[in-house]
Amino acid sequence: MTALMEARGLTRILPGEPPVTLVQDAGLTVEKGSFTAIVGPSGCGKSSLLYLLGLIDRPSAGTLLIDGKDVTPLDGDQRAQLRLEQIGFVFQFHFLLPEFTALQNVLLPMRKLGRLSKAAARDRALQLLDGVGLREKADKTPDKMSGGERQRVAIARALADDPAIVLGDEPTGNLDSKNSERVIQIFRMLARDQGRAVLCVTHDMDVAAAADVRISMLDGRIIGVERQNGAG
Repeated sequence: MTALMEARGLTRILPGEPPVTLVQDAGLTVEKGSFTAIVGPSGCGKSSLLYLLGLIDRPSAGTLLIDGKDVTPLDGDQRAQLRLEQIGFVFQFHFLLPEFTALQNVLLPMRKLGRLSKAAARDRALQLLDGVGLREKADKTPDKMSGGERQRVAIARALADDPAIVLGDEPTGNLDSKNSERVIQIFRMLARDQGRAVLCVTHDMDVAAAADVRISMLDGRIIGVERQNGAG
């Protein structure tokens, strides 16, 4: 497999008296076509590490490479552009705009990136909704959808600009078991069938069990990396 993301000694420390270390000397590789889960107790630094990997937060030390390029020195605008082009996010809360339909929510990242014509963007948005089983909900606003449907729209939106990397922060945290399983199946498909690198922070042991790689954290440090499900 090909490494799409590599962290070397990533550390994040919040200044103060005393300073608070959120992530300490984290090193990991996220491979193309792999589904990775980060697990550990609450407060161990899982989400803090995810936000470093997703270019939302800056490390206090260490290096992050995306597709072989050191992205650590990039300024705010460059980081935002790289997120838009290469990284899709799915959070525990769907963060759909309530006044927009499912279709309009999925269109938003494409309009911001500006690569596609209006017609091509609409066609892609409908295809993405179809891919998560929600084409018939395209004209519905979030209040007309179930929690599981809203989360699947959020996944479609995360894929709008065809990112190589998909990051999830407790993406099944607000879902029942049936909808959680559907989200897990989508993530497995994104990795194995579409060749994306999928990485999720999770407390859900079903998500962790479905992943190809399980990364364990404790007290801000990575304490174990386990390949499973026949991952090479």
